[in-house]
Amino acid sequence: MKLPHGPATRALRYVAGGASLALVLSGCTAQDDVVTLDFFQFKPEAVANFAAIIDEFEAANPGIRVVQNHVPDADTAIRTLLVKDKTPDVLTLNTNGRYGELAKACVFADLSDLPVVEQVRPAVRDIVEDLGSCDDGEVNAVPFSSNASGILYNRDLFAQYGVEVPTTWDELLAAARTFEAAGVTPFYTTVKDAWTMGPAFVNLGGALQPEDFFDRLRAEGSDVASGEVSFSKDYPEAMEKLTTLYGFGQDGAAGRDYNAGNAAFAAGESAMYMQGSYAIPAIRAVNPDVNIGSFPYPATNSPEETVVVSGVDVGVSIGRDTEHPEEARRFVEFLMSPEVVERYAQEQSAFSPLATAADSTDPALAGLAPYFEDNRIIGFIDHQLPASLPLPQYLQELVLGGRTEDFLATMDREWSKIAARTIPNEKD
Repeated sequence: MKLPHGPATRALRYVAGGASLALVLSGCTAQDDVVTLDFFQFKPEAVANFAAIIDEFEAANPGIRVVQNHVPDADTAIRTLLVKDKTPDVLTLNTNGRYGELAKACVFADLSDLPVVEQVRPAVRDIVEDLGSCDDGEVNAVPFSSNASGILYNRDLFAQYGVEVPTTWDELLAAARTFEAAGVTPFYTTVKDAWTMGPAFVNLGGALQPEDFFDRLRAEGSDVASGEVSFSKDYPEAMEKLTTLYGFGQDGAAGRDYNAGNAAFAAGESAMYMQGSYAIPAIRAVNPDVNIGSFPYPATNSPEETVVVSGVDVGVSIGRDTEHPEEARRFVEFLMSPEVVERYAQEQSAFSPLATAADSTDPALAGLAPYFEDNRIIGFIDHQLPASLPLPQYLQELVLGGRTEDFLATMDREWSKIAARTIPNEKD
């Protein structure tokens, strides 16, 4: 099926993409001197943003048509396409541990010679490089958008109860106790969705773990029990603090999911919310007037040690075996132009990964932005965990009444099992 070229057909072509990836992929050929690129896009809330970007690109590049493909379960969809050897021409992916596995499997093209690579903030570039690549020196994804994980707070409630933004762990506990005493839920928690405990884990664990923890853990192979580092040895403080914060959650948290949490926080049902910048658009969709602020997890009583956890929310890659490498690179270069990156960041309450970007003007990000701009950021430590280790479910069990010792022993045991299968033991 060939569709007319131009913005007027954008919605129709998106519907076609969502309804049948196979149909779209079958059309990825040059027809009438027009090259069609299959563009896999994983964020449902960003479909309209990318549709507008594509319109601009096509207007400037009449010989290239871009078909945006988004399906509800993007993670499963991309794996299905790869199994069928139908890697899209251009992809956006959350640049996490699964991306790293695909990069190391040489699914993506090397983009190291794109000029924009040198414009990415060094700390952001390091986060992607640490996840792995097809070969040393290769760049298999260019950061398009960065997020920041921290604690969101209701500015109006903080002002109403005279609570200052906490900068230390003790101040955070004092703030939570003040709200609790006043009958205000300190933290709205959403334990039904296991993954929503991950942000607290990565912030507290990332700030409190020993330096190079995961590199040293991998070096131990499967012999974690007798190694110098382990979850049991190095994570008790982080996990005790995590369960302490969840103790300030509302009744019935086990039956509340992420969407319920966004709606409740938007309605002013809690003073704080342990989520990152990525939740802000969904919260504002419920209540555009909610007065959101943010601050990083004060994991210790030393503010100078505080860091912000940041990840590459959207990375852009090109399929290694695309039949249209020149056109794909032209589209990626357009996507990575400073004006496109900046506009997307503003629309999605995200951070630009480019060093030349202007400071964020979103008031909801004001508490996190200085750390980002000063490179006081660390990556998501859960991206260092193998996908077969079900961290979210273990965290859920812990928060629902489990013991910290049992959680940590389970993490060590499961890591050892996986390491025995996948990590060469340097002692062998």
